[in-house]
Amino acid sequence: MKIDLSIVHNILYNNGRLEWDDTTKQGIEDCYRFLQQFSHDKIIYGINTGFGPMAQWRVSDDHLRDLQYNIIRSHATGMGEPLGDFFVRASMLARVGSFAQCKSGVHPELVALLTEFINRGIYPFIPKHGSVGASGDLVQLAHIALCLIGEGKVHYRGAWRPTADVLRECGLQPIDIHIREGLSCTNGTSVMTGISAVNQLHAENLLRLATLAAVWMNEIAGSYDDLMAAPLNEFRRHSGQINIAAEMRRLSTGSRRLQKRENKLYDEGHEDVQVFRDKVQAYYSLRCAPQILGPIADTLTYSRRVIEEELNAASDNPIVDPVTQNVYHGGNFHGDYISLEADKMKIAMVRLAMVSERQLNYLCHDRINGILPPFLNIGTLGLNYGIQACQFTATSTTAECQTLAMPNYVHSIPNNNDNQDIVSMGTNSAELCAQVIDNCYQVLSILYLAMAQAVDCLNIRDDLAPATRAQYDAIRAITPTIINDTPFYEDLANIEKYLRQL
Repeated sequence: MKIDLSIVHNILYNNGRLEWDDTTKQGIEDCYRFLQQFSHDKIIYGINTGFGPMAQWRVSDDHLRDLQYNIIRSHATGMGEPLGDFFVRASMLARVGSFAQCKSGVHPELVALLTEFINRGIYPFIPKHGSVGASGDLVQLAHIALCLIGEGKVHYRGAWRPTADVLRECGLQPIDIHIREGLSCTNGTSVMTGISAVNQLHAENLLRLATLAAVWMNEIAGSYDDLMAAPLNEFRRHSGQINIAAEMRRLSTGSRRLQKRENKLYDEGHEDVQVFRDKVQAYYSLRCAPQILGPIADTLTYSRRVIEEELNAASDNPIVDPVTQNVYHGGNFHGDYISLEADKMKIAMVRLAMVSERQLNYLCHDRINGILPPFLNIGTLGLNYGIQACQFTATSTTAECQTLAMPNYVHSIPNNNDNQDIVSMGTNSAELCAQVIDNCYQVLSILYLAMAQAVDCLNIRDDLAPATRAQYDAIRAITPTIINDTPFYEDLANIEKYLRQL
């Protein structure tokens, strides 16, 4: 069984169901049976020893069951607001993906109940704060495990309720402890991976929106179209830039606003011209879109690969392998892969917000664009204000993104009696990336409002490419042309909701 981002998208946004194949079911059963047999008369971490620095203490046979419950209960120590339902569901999917590798030695009933939680929309309470991302997401995963043993609380059908009540209502039984279910539930990178999977889907959507905005902006400016020419961008070699330019060419098909340099500047008859009316080259935020969005595209291509690998990774410890007939102790729970990619994605999204804010500034600044009224104001100048104050929000939000751009991956504070002497902070990285993504949607919402207003200022609706015209029509279905001053916050919220559709 393989979980990819298309499955994550289907389950999160289309209410798809997670289904198991017989091979995976049998593999989980076989791994459990192997561990059951192998663990007799051996010292195996977390089965008959304490956890972390307490691993030097052996636990007597009559307390092995209590040991597994203790790690769940003792580590359910998170604080802060709960993670959103999509993040929780994606985290449970990532945990299932780890168990589906058949290297954890858990009883099949654990995987079956976790699948029921996913398919029925039962969301354990997981606070945002608690993970250092080293033994994985110990604290947040403990909150999931707490619900799997019938304790704690869950978000179900829009209300927070005791887990035990929801399980009874759904005809489900809490899991039992067989060998190492407590440790396997709490040990791994599933929460940071789940959050990052959702982030990836939205980051890719934001890149699509920014690429379309780049075309739309150049249409408004009446730019020369060679900025997206295939030879120009292919000479740079980078696949992201080449692909963005190709997508811009596709989106711009049918536009009557983009100019051909060979028709305006490469023909004859310019000997007596000293100052050209149209800009020979557009501002960087317009002209350099392939060069700016290209690295973002390459970053997201690689992060997609890492996230999908992690969704299908055995990320707990120890690793139980029936094939080699051995149990391996190591650190597959360490979150460096996700932490680094989350930071790279976050930085890329900050850059996306920055170029969007500069494009907005171009539209608002009449002395820069030379073709639009100040702040796209179609009303009475001085009396009306157009989208002047909208720019404040975009600038402020972009500034917050820049503050959040500091990589979290380079922060490590030893803890756990220095057993965890270097940690990934992967979950913090993923959560900060999610905050930047939210901010990006807000900046782009204001930019899309402004681009629609600019089209009205220039009366060029019918000259747009079909792709950008469709976006103009969609924005105008949400909010009419701005003439008189009006509160914007509800319209902007509705535009953001529209742009968030995956």
